[in-house]
Amino acid sequence: MKAEDYLSFVDAWEGRATIRTRPRRMLENDEKLIYPLSRQPLVLSDTFTHECAQLRDYVLVQTLYKFINDVVIFETEIVDKTARSIAKNRFAIPFPFACRYDAMTVVIDEDYHALVAMDFMQQTIAMTGIEPIALPQEIELSRAIPAAVKLAPEHLQSAVELICVAIAENTVTNDVAAFAKDDSVKQSIKGLMADHLLDEGRHSGFWARLVCIYWQSAAQEDRECIARILPVFIAQYLTNDIQKSFDFNLIENLNVVPAIKQALKEDVVALSFPINSHHPLVGNILRFFKISSMLDSHCVRTALTDYLPVPGALQ
Repeated sequence: MKAEDYLSFVDAWEGRATIRTRPRRMLENDEKLIYPLSRQPLVLSDTFTHECAQLRDYVLVQTLYKFINDVVIFETEIVDKTARSIAKNRFAIPFPFACRYDAMTVVIDEDYHALVAMDFMQQTIAMTGIEPIALPQEIELSRAIPAAVKLAPEHLQSAVELICVAIAENTVTNDVAAFAKDDSVKQSIKGLMADHLLDEGRHSGFWARLVCIYWQSAAQEDRECIARILPVFIAQYLTNDIQKSFDFNLIENLNVVPAIKQALKEDVVALSFPINSHHPLVGNILRFFKISSMLDSHCVRTALTDYLPVPGALQ
């Protein structure tokens, strides 16, 4: 894809963006879950179900707070930063006006998503009376992107930043889609995620097209340099260190005896996904590499050898 072939999605944004078309979502006081069980394995562990199942809703509420906190950090500190730089023509890689206009709609959408997430946190606190425990000040991407950028020579640092953000946006889109389909969760939460998905589907395509524009014009030696950095980024992006620390802190806040707390911590460690081709997010990452044309490059396929054997991942 060439820069001059880029077509703006301005009409789709004007007609479908959630900031223009969706009413405020209000949290229901019903019997449905506030967060999917499948996304907090702690509550499904044998220790938890046998020893403290009555604390399930407390753990799910705290996990929702952490999810909301992650969304705010991701949208306002990571995606917003790169999109705003592109929109204001301050990014090292030049893009045509149509790309920069769309980048500004991404800024608006992402900041709105953060606002809606914060609104949901306040609604949840008011309804449940449960105050959030200490929440992380960063997410995995807060570490993974700077680590990858630091490995690149100066003239490739913006390209690495662009690719990392694009990977994250495409991964999040597929993750949100699974969340939005869970019928065990309150309708307002599902609606919130469906709204988010509507915008993120547009964003994921936007970032993939920008990467495609860059990659098609990149020199072979630059492609090879970036390819060598990709496994470092993926490994740091998929680590669960921050989530594990949060879960350990959450366990410490449970009203159970120390022996049960220790058993729960051991369950958290045992339930962690290994960072390899079987990690649930690897398929999403590989799909991005395919649609952005990066996977067409031998150097990228070689760099991702450890992640490629995922049955059906590139379908």
